[in-house]
Amino acid sequence: MEKIFLFLISLYSINALAQDNNPVFPGWYADPEGIIFNDQYWIFPTYSAPYEEQVFMDAFSSPDLVNWTKHPKVVDTSAIKWAHKAMWAPSIIEKNDKYYLFFGANDIQSNDEKGGIGVAVSDTPGGPYKDLLGKPLVDKFHNGAQPIDQFVFHDKDDQYYLIYGGWKHCNIAKLNDDFTGFIPFEDESTFKEITPESYVEGPFMFIRDGKYYFMWSEGGWTGPDYSVAYAIADSPMGPFKRVDKILQQDDKIANGAGHNSIIHPEGSDDYYIVYHRRPMGETDGNFRETCIDRMYFDENGHIKPVIMTREGVKSHSLSIKNQD
Repeated sequence: MEKIFLFLISLYSINALAQDNNPVFPGWYADPEGIIFNDQYWIFPTYSAPYEEQVFMDAFSSPDLVNWTKHPKVVDTSAIKWAHKAMWAPSIIEKNDKYYLFFGANDIQSNDEKGGIGVAVSDTPGGPYKDLLGKPLVDKFHNGAQPIDQFVFHDKDDQYYLIYGGWKHCNIAKLNDDFTGFIPFEDESTFKEITPESYVEGPFMFIRDGKYYFMWSEGGWTGPDYSVAYAIADSPMGPFKRVDKILQQDDKIANGAGHNSIIHPEGSDDYYIVYHRRPMGETDGNFRETCIDRMYFDENGHIKPVIMTREGVKSHSLSIKNQD
């Protein structure tokens, strides 16, 4: 009897160790932004559905990257009166104990339509969020960039930038102190184009060893060629020369892998890439799931190709440094 009990315990332990952690939470979610607030991991994704149903955003928090708590409808179109469809690609930033959620809405196709990039604000990361401006922050096409896929970058000199753009164009602009508008550059322009080769959408930026890593998505979001590439520069303004593609489909795991963000616990050498992908066999463009895998660098500071897994990442408490 004792041998049977020990066998069952062993079997349970093996199964627990083999547990698949990708996707990280159930449901169709895309365009995830991962970030750390108050010793908790957070992910803010797009609710992946037909545009007319995509009218709210959920958020998810975790103490360890494995166990996630859903915070439903942290913002929706009842709070953003000018939005009526296609709320997507959230970017979140904390400043002065306030949480600012940037988002795209309405999928505008011209300057004559109402919509673009908005900002919502809350006292807590889990919301609820209310409209900061009562109108979009960016509602026009500048340098050919559709006003979607916004990312807020906090530079080491304490300047905040809005980096955004679809339709194969990417802009950068300096946000003012309260995120209600922009500060012109020295040449009095507001939006500067920093589009690298093969850029389509989904920009993300981070700093490592004093270098600015700029990541973006290539290919079509509904197709198997959706992927992530990157460039490195000495400034958030670039110039950004494409280095390589580092995340793409694996016909054993998933296709359509893209629109990523990075979580990097301060003081560690750990980098986690948060992204969406489409399970093999799924043909609906909206059937996308949010996943996390490890990201590594070589001795030259170049990003190694990311290996997509079903296992995902191991439990990693923010109180533990440099845990694998």
